Amino acid sequence: MEDVGSERQPEWRLSHQGKQAGPAKPGETKPQGVSLIGKGLYFPPALDVQVCSLREPNSREDLGITGGPGLSPGGDFKAAQSHHWEPPLASAPSRECGSRQDSPARGEAKNLLPYLGPHKMRDCFCTINLDQEEVYRTQVVEKSLSPFFSEEFYFEIPRTFQYLSFYVYDKNVLQRDLRIGKVAIKKEDLCHHSGKETWFSLQPVDSNSEVQGKVHLELKLNELITENGTVCQQLVVHIKACHGLPLINGQSCDPYATVSLVGPSRNDQKKTKVKKKTSNPQFNEIFYFEVTRSSSYTRKSQFQVEEEDIEKLEIRIDLWNNGNLVQDVFLGEIKVPVNVLRTDSSHQAWYLLQPRDNGNKSSKTDDLGSLRLNICYTEDYVLPSEYYGPLKTLLLKSPDVQPISASAAYILSEICRDKNDAVLPLVRLLLHHDKLVPFATAVAELDLKDTQDANTIFRGNSLATRCLDEMMKIVGGHYLKVTLKPILDEICDSSKSCEIDPIKLKEGDNVENNKENLRYYVDKLFSTIVKSSMSCPTVMCDIFYSLRQMATQRFPNDPHVQYSAVSSFVFLRFFAVAVVSPHTFHLRPHHPDAQTIRTLTLISKTIQTLGSWGSLSKSKSSFKETFMCEFFKMFQEEGYIMAVKKFLDEISSTETKESSGTSEPVHLKEGEMYKRAQGRTRIGKKNFKKRWFCLTSRELTYHKQPEFIERKDAIYTIPVKNILAVEKLEESSFNKKNMFQVIHTEKPLYVQANNCVEANEWIDVLCRVSRCNQNRLSFYHPSVYLNGNWLCCQETSENTLGCKPCTAGVPADIQIDIDEDRETERIYSLFTLSLLKLQKMEEACGTIAVYQGPQKEPDDYSNFVIEDSVTTFKTIQQIKSIIEKLDEPHEKYRKKRSSSAKYGSKENPIVGKAS
Repeated sequence: MEDVGSERQPEWRLSHQGKQAGPAKPGETKPQGVSLIGKGLYFPPALDVQVCSLREPNSREDLGITGGPGLSPGGDFKAAQSHHWEPPLASAPSRECGSRQDSPARGEAKNLLPYLGPHKMRDCFCTINLDQEEVYRTQVVEKSLSPFFSEEFYFEIPRTFQYLSFYVYDKNVLQRDLRIGKVAIKKEDLCHHSGKETWFSLQPVDSNSEVQGKVHLELKLNELITENGTVCQQLVVHIKACHGLPLINGQSCDPYATVSLVGPSRNDQKKTKVKKKTSNPQFNEIFYFEVTRSSSYTRKSQFQVEEEDIEKLEIRIDLWNNGNLVQDVFLGEIKVPVNVLRTDSSHQAWYLLQPRDNGNKSSKTDDLGSLRLNICYTEDYVLPSEYYGPLKTLLLKSPDVQPISASAAYILSEICRDKNDAVLPLVRLLLHHDKLVPFATAVAELDLKDTQDANTIFRGNSLATRCLDEMMKIVGGHYLKVTLKPILDEICDSSKSCEIDPIKLKEGDNVENNKENLRYYVDKLFSTIVKSSMSCPTVMCDIFYSLRQMATQRFPNDPHVQYSAVSSFVFLRFFAVAVVSPHTFHLRPHHPDAQTIRTLTLISKTIQTLGSWGSLSKSKSSFKETFMCEFFKMFQEEGYIMAVKKFLDEISSTETKESSGTSEPVHLKEGEMYKRAQGRTRIGKKNFKKRWFCLTSRELTYHKQPEFIERKDAIYTIPVKNILAVEKLEESSFNKKNMFQVIHTEKPLYVQANNCVEANEWIDVLCRVSRCNQNRLSFYHPSVYLNGNWLCCQETSENTLGCKPCTAGVPADIQIDIDEDRETERIYSLFTLSLLKLQKMEEACGTIAVYQGPQKEPDDYSNFVIEDSVTTFKTIQQIKSIIEKLDEPHEKYRKKRSSSAKYGSKENPIVGKAS
């Protein structure tokens, strides 16, 4: 099928684990995310996502997964992008993308198999895998049979896959880590688990069942006449290629295939050559098998295999990794009955590799333990931009509609099953078009009408508070990093005890020392926060200013409400949440250990109360625990009150606090990868070395160790302004997967990421940060220059023009990367799913307009906010008309898609035996 569209990738939503994927490139898919959130902790609704998102080319998928108390494999697929893939319309480019979804869940495992002997506990961790490729792993939870990780991961998936798998490991220092069990969910089954919290029994991990990839095969049946006039039939097996074989120990495998003709009394086997270091081997080998022999030649127009033989014969192809000096590793098998040739003399198709059916599956899977997951999965098809014009226009008019409850954006939040589903795409779309501040101001004003007590201002989970929560997570990522990360790193890397609850003190703990430790951290964090106003994003300042003005007008006799209106967001919903769950905001790579969690919880409680104007202004704090009341007395001084007041004044003024220039470089991404020596010197091997990479808005650097970053001791630096292109590198270049190249003014930098998700994330962020550079290339070489020529085009000049067009750029805004078509498609999907409630709301408007009397009894209409029935009715009519028009191209696309992918093609390979 012609792929005329560009595919959108899923966005995982860690409610904001901060990675926001850019628009997908044609033929590309974006990954999904998985998240595990801590049990018993409070997270604002937008952060209650615990799941994985996945997505394949030509469609966008979002997948979220969480588990319960105990072991929780984590990953957070930003709901906006847990997605799955589909091909685009031939008539109009389509992109598949996923939607963001948040669902509260807790990752946990229970009843893991204990050790035999006196020490029964295990040191466990969990990995998240796409097929056999590990993309994330949790921290190690020591000495537990019910490990609780509470970690969140957000990622987009740049390739197709068969299974999303979770492996539970027992950490072993001296030997290989032991795989305790796994949960493997087929891609097509993900939708069945969406939105449900389920306990999955861990299944045994058998090397014969760990398979991925597909095989291209052709079978023919020939009739041969021998020298003595007898006739025999010859089966021709052409094994052409394989695609997507797994990595072995992190590297491409050395695959070969065995081809067998199997029957009741025969097992003829042949073998291909070994292909070195590739996951996509091109075998192109032909094998011949004698099938039947006749005693004498009889002239027939077509020779037919005897019925009894053909029903019993099958071709079996086994894929293996050549182990050289160790045992070969099984990669998968396919079985094709010879009777596929009954009606045709030739059969050609792609087959998915299958596990070996060895009959040794254990029936006692419950003995391994269980894993609780909560999966959120959606699939969207993104059409070309011109289709979304009317819907976008209607949504962007929302801030100007009077009353705001009659706007399309507000109506969407009213009819969605969960307001969170509507909030994320709305906030991102409005933010992209600078319409969020007036919209948030209008819905906040509606909130204030129903607020009777100034002490409860903006404390509920209304549309206004959810919009602001989402906005702060989107725009405040860098603000949190420059403000909190250095101190949180110090806390998490330190072993200082800060426990001040007498009941929880460990033997040998000194409560006074712990108080001093806790006060030191609180003071340091508080001081950094109240001095950070210059780093507060402008859009946050603008909204805080509006909130302050509205609160003062609503409660003119309360002198403190102007501050509590702002502090209820910036302290309670922003800083306090980031402190207690730093991994959620990408401030730490993993969920902290139990002692650190306790320290962060105590700090977060104190910071939250310090930021509460009411608690500082009154002689009594809001703490229920006596030990916290005693501790907080240390901070009830005029200096703290004035510092909070000054900070709130600064971030809610009309002046822009963010510097217009980038005086401080924005930290974008860092991590460990492998780089190939660039050959800047004539001597020395050009091998691969492990290095720590760091990208800011100014430069890309790599270092020997992460601690070298603080000392500004980089081995090599590439200024962002010198980057000319960032593209994938063909696997055949160095026989290594997940490679990309940074093309700049010197020799290209070749980098190998640890997995496909990580490679895709680095390419995306490097493209975003360098998109507006001058002299960016239009063409590049997808392979390398070795031994005097380019491997891709065989040109001999190293400076020759590239042979392949560079991939399309992505939005240049490196902090807020928003794809408005994807967000509008998600909103269209939400309207489509909520048409029944939209219809009820329309009926409610009609009833209110006709009958103005008192409501006799509660009904569905009472659940809607309808201030102006006439205006609301008109907006609903516009929504319905636009949705009906958008239904047509979507239906056309679905029909095109369902009829285009032939069963047995590379895009739609055969599963199991062909019939």
